[in-house]
Amino acid sequence: MSDERRNELKAVFHPRSIAVVGASSDPRKSGAKWVAGLKAAGYSGAIYPVSAGGGTIGGLNIYTSLSAIPGDVEYVVASVPARSVLQLLDECIAKRARFVQFFTAGFSETGSSEGEALERDMLERAHRAGLRIIGPNCIGNFCPAAGIPLGPVPAGRTGMPGNVSFISQSGGIAGKLVEYGIARHIRFSKGISVGNCIDLDTSDFLDYFAHDEETRIIGAYLEGTRAGRRLFESLRKASAAKPTVILKGGRTEAGSAAARSHTGSLASSAPVWSAMLHQAGAIEVHNLEELADCLLLLQQLGPVRTRNVGIVGGLADGGGGISVSGSDACNDNGLTVPPLHSETKERLLDLIGEVGSILRNPVDVSPAQFRGLDTLCETLRVIASDDAIELLMIQEDVDIMHSFLGVEETRDINAFLARFPQETHTPLVVVLPGGSAESHRVEVEEQLLAAGIPVFPTMARAARAVALVSQRPA
Repeated sequence: MSDERRNELKAVFHPRSIAVVGASSDPRKSGAKWVAGLKAAGYSGAIYPVSAGGGTIGGLNIYTSLSAIPGDVEYVVASVPARSVLQLLDECIAKRARFVQFFTAGFSETGSSEGEALERDMLERAHRAGLRIIGPNCIGNFCPAAGIPLGPVPAGRTGMPGNVSFISQSGGIAGKLVEYGIARHIRFSKGISVGNCIDLDTSDFLDYFAHDEETRIIGAYLEGTRAGRRLFESLRKASAAKPTVILKGGRTEAGSAAARSHTGSLASSAPVWSAMLHQAGAIEVHNLEELADCLLLLQQLGPVRTRNVGIVGGLADGGGGISVSGSDACNDNGLTVPPLHSETKERLLDLIGEVGSILRNPVDVSPAQFRGLDTLCETLRVIASDDAIELLMIQEDVDIMHSFLGVEETRDINAFLARFPQETHTPLVVVLPGGSAESHRVEVEEQLLAAGIPVFPTMARAARAVALVSQRPA
């Protein structure tokens, strides 16, 4: 990608000014919510609300047209009826805007010849003037560092800036991914909802993210493409540069039909897509939870490539059944739970004894916690020191730990777990199932996530994420 092209797309995420067309003073309208979200998120550029009725919103003057705005307009958000888009395009061109993002729907996704013809007219006018279109039928750009929230969200929540970027052909999926991400401490660099992508499309943003220094991990929700070869090349280059995780919608006949009516996408069969993603070197996932789980794992641990997992149960619940089910989850996903070496077993036997323990992998450390924090910590160090173990997966039940050990000792144990990967040079994944002590569980989750440790709600989800990420070619 040329420097000129890279700088062009950088302005999508760092525009100097944003005009919101359709931003009336009615706070219930989407345009008003867009303006409120930009203000709440701390966008530092100029915000220009535009509506024929004029007035004010949030202390800002509402301009009656784009031409009435005194300053330059780099990026336009359009929340107008489909019948008004050609007139608005002419106004954008006259104002010398660089990008226009259409929240407006009612185009090719309806299956009508009129909608398809309107898209062709839009594209022809824009290309003649050098104006770029995002959408239509999308919620557009997202950039926490720039103070740009995703879509018309008055609260303007963005989460902390990070290095995960995403592309989505669905505004709803994009919104849910951001919601999941904020809750689970996924830190986003950028995101883009492209909708029908009649101009700038998935391939354009894959190419950009592959070269973007602020992006280390790429995620995408795709429904289809009008340019399969170009998409494959973009995916191949992006996946070679950075871990790229793809959720493909419309894999079934019913889903494919829904995709056509959602974004007008042409979807091929699931086996064709899977083969293409594999050949491109991307990580394929099958639902939104897997997408978020893989992005979190990559953010916290980097590009994990492991098959040999050590499983620890017994913090503070009965570790036997938990360990067995964890082994099943790992094996179901193609991971190996290798036996510990005899020397490791002997050291564990000396530390915690045989009664109430399982000392082979999975390991039930139930007795260790009742012998004091030092014994428990040393037990985990011994397990990690076994060269058969490449990654350690620990399940702890905060609810039961509080009952048996108390709040302070639970905090001490998790303070040790937060230091554990650096001390032992062993990647750590923690499973925290829900329980009645939810506020305490959230406290532990935040403590571990801040230390760079990925946290999952179940062993099955953790094992699936590790297996999927480990499939990425070296």
